[in-house]
Amino acid sequence: MSAPAVGARAATPERGTGRGAGVGVAHGRARAHPRAGMPAIEAIRLALLQIRVQKLKSFFTLLGVMIGVMFLIAVVSIVNGIARYVEQDFAGKFLGVNTFTLRKYPNFNGDVTEAEWRAWQRRPAVTLADAVAVRDELPRGTRWAVQESRYVSPVTRYVDGGGQVMAHAVTAQYFAIKDLVVERGRAFNEQEDALGAPVVVIGQEVASEYFPGVEPVGRELVVDRIPYQVVGVLEKQGSVLGISLDRQVIAPFASPLARALARPGRGLGGVVIQAQSAAEQVALQAQVREIMRRRHGLRPTEGDDFVLESSASALSAWMSIKQYLVLAGVFLPAIGLVVGAMVIMNIMLVAVAERTREIGVRKALGARRRDILAQFLAESTTLSVVGAALGVGLGVALAYAVAALSPLPASVAAWSIVTAVGLGAGVGIVAGVYPASRAARLDPIAALRSE
Repeated sequence: MSAPAVGARAATPERGTGRGAGVGVAHGRARAHPRAGMPAIEAIRLALLQIRVQKLKSFFTLLGVMIGVMFLIAVVSIVNGIARYVEQDFAGKFLGVNTFTLRKYPNFNGDVTEAEWRAWQRRPAVTLADAVAVRDELPRGTRWAVQESRYVSPVTRYVDGGGQVMAHAVTAQYFAIKDLVVERGRAFNEQEDALGAPVVVIGQEVASEYFPGVEPVGRELVVDRIPYQVVGVLEKQGSVLGISLDRQVIAPFASPLARALARPGRGLGGVVIQAQSAAEQVALQAQVREIMRRRHGLRPTEGDDFVLESSASALSAWMSIKQYLVLAGVFLPAIGLVVGAMVIMNIMLVAVAERTREIGVRKALGARRRDILAQFLAESTTLSVVGAALGVGLGVALAYAVAALSPLPASVAAWSIVTAVGLGAGVGIVAGVYPASRAARLDPIAALRSE
């Protein structure tokens, strides 16, 4: 006889009991929906109402998840931005797209032992005859260029001295392979290349530093006491890893500059080969390897005495570093998510204690254990997902702020957002299991008698 009376009393929000606005909302929900089960949308709405009514408590509930997700998004975005910068700008501008270079030993060699370095020095040089033999067997449409490079100190009549610049002596297809665009003037042609004409194409910084206030095209640039006529100025290239690509001069390979740049015993600086696609590049590398092994008389059991350096091989060390950075970027912010899970669990335990009478009313009206369990799981998951969503927004803003205020690039990865929201939901579910199960196990008679 007393259960209906208690139920009726519980259906009306109590005044002056100190339970807070959140309890009133909960009681209101119990009266408005007297049926046994509560749909998921109702549980989510209840959680959002509690966030709105109890702003301070909700803020601290969301804080741990929000901070963890924010740093996850920011760190992964910065790592992703650096990766794109290295893999696209570095590989594309330094090495070229779908390109590999035949050399005596690697140009990007990282840490090598003294024994390895001495073994490289004993290798036979890659000669111009080797380069021509490779060119003659390449498929139609494949680009090929010979390259010799070294830093030099050019001179002009317009300035007294100047910094060093990178000088390249190359064959004509080098411009197409490296996707170099001449902004003013022109590139040298194949006839000038074959004749070894003393002409050069220069970068933007060379033009402004060595020809201040004058048009450089048609004027002389002296390298190693030999004058070269400037026939073109490249468009601005920018810099990669702190190395300016606008401080360069490019001359025909048959010009005197190639002899000035050559180093005795090293052979050619490189033979650059560009395939028409990434798939074709693999086959071309195998073909060039076979040609060079045949020319150097290597037996099947002997290793290569040359190197075919591509973007993948040059960036192999970076790829392993990138994996560790991504793992660290996910693992370290996960500590914040663990803290957030603990906070959510404690808040939900408090919520169960505050809403004991509500749980008793719902059970008295026929709610099953799984209904109560689902309600509190939905509420904790909603709280966590809201925190994750706020963390995503703050993380994206932090990543772009770092990119704007520092040299570090940032690129938001879509998978990191999906992962962050998924982790947020997972934290809410894990943190809500114990409080929800505790609420589901409450005895309805004892709950109704609770004050």
